[in-house]
Amino acid sequence: MIHFYFHPTPNPAKVALFLEESGMQYEVFPIDTSKGEQHDPAFRAVNPNGKVPAIVDTDGPGGRKTRVFDSTAILIYLAEKAGTFLGAAEERPELLSWLLFIASGLGPFSGQSVHFQFAAPEGLDYAVNRYRREAERHYQVLNDHLEGRRYIVGETYTIADISAWGWLDRASRVRKGEDDPLAPYPHLKRLFEDIDTRPAASRARLVGKDHPFKRVSDEETRRALFPSNYSATA
Repeated sequence: MIHFYFHPTPNPAKVALFLEESGMQYEVFPIDTSKGEQHDPAFRAVNPNGKVPAIVDTDGPGGRKTRVFDSTAILIYLAEKAGTFLGAAEERPELLSWLLFIASGLGPFSGQSVHFQFAAPEGLDYAVNRYRREAERHYQVLNDHLEGRRYIVGETYTIADISAWGWLDRASRVRKGEDDPLAPYPHLKRLFEDIDTRPAASRARLVGKDHPFKRVSDEETRRALFPSNYSATA
């Protein structure tokens, strides 16, 4: 059984999609990051970095309970455990390259683009421009790669596509103010739409819907999500 520590944000969404695609048994453990539950000692024992997603596999290697944190690590671990969505063996270097491209580039720059356009104080125009333009550059790199391809790696749907879906779903926030944010990237848009119409994607969107996650952005939320912005005594 997979214990899945979840909040409805892009990186946990990737894992939700994989779990629904693979049919693996899992139980959702909601972590309300707007209330600061990611900082609780019990959760820090699962992920010392205090971020979601994280999982605990009650039947890990050797039958031992095993924790895995970071969405990319989780996708690789679960794909290897299930033996699916990994592509051909000879494509593994390409798969790892695109997974890390998303993990270290597309995802973080998208996240910072959203942060500086929606959460940061006004007047930080340099940061807004820097992160949005870099997110768009990563979109373009992936769009160019996808020309003439159905999937990111090889001829089959893999965890690279699953990983991309999580953040592409937030394109309207990454490219704030655009009516059709993926329009300039037609191959990327086609990939996203192909994935988003899969039955597993519809099921993944329902994960956690029965939990009353906090929706209000207030001082508690800001301190919970951005603790490094505050001194220890503030």
